[in-house]
Amino acid sequence: MMKKIFAFVLVAGTAAALMSADKGEQIMTREDGAYVVNTTTLGKDVMGYEGPTPLKVYIRKNKIEKIEFLPNQETPKYWNAAKKHLAEKWNGMAVKNVKTTQVDGRTGATFSSDAIKQNVKLAAEYYQKNK
Repeated sequence: MMKKIFAFVLVAGTAAALMSADKGEQIMTREDGAYVVNTTTLGKDVMGYEGPTPLKVYIRKNKIEKIEFLPNQETPKYWNAAKKHLAEKWNGMAVKNVKTTQVDGRTGATFSSDAIKQNVKLAAEYYQKNK
């Protein structure tokens, strides 16, 4: 009986921790006033060629400051080409303009490029709704 109670408490505690961590993974405020939107959970269905392509999008004063590319399963050659091409495309862009701005992807790394662009749009939308 004690083992069953312990197992239940352990499972319930883990579930509660995961639910509270979920929101924290998506957006948080840094001490210097910038927001960081993590698309690991938010964009879990955004696929590159080999799977999800999570990012951290840093936002300050309603403008994108930088994009941080998180670990994923993309082929390094294509992922690196897409990253190099897109890394600074949104820097300084107003968050309200992200959804309507057309950003060209990297030829030869189309899936990775499209996934990066979609994750940035998701991050911007999430920021606007939750800041």
